[in-house]
Amino acid sequence: MKTTTQKSAFIPKIYCNIFGHNFEVSKKVTYHVKEYSCSHCKKELTTNSNGHLTELTPKYREINNILERMYTNRIMRLKNKQYLNTELRITA
Repeated sequence: MKTTTQKSAFIPKIYCNIFGHNFEVSKKVTYHVKEYSCSHCKKELTTNSNGHLTELTPKYREINNILERMYTNRIMRLKNKQYLNTELRITA
């Protein structure tokens, strides 16, 4: 049997403990909801309903996916409606 050894992320964790996390936007769900990840230790956060940062759990990941799908559909519907309105004005 092969035994796999996992490299621990010891140094990035120490770096974050000393200097703090360096969060970068990893995904824009909507204009006001974003997902962040630390560039050193890969810790993931998201904004909750109050606008505060919370850890990205599977529950929040699912909420963000559904919210992104609804937001994208809404934007596409509004763009399509706007496009149709401009076509009607041109032909009229």
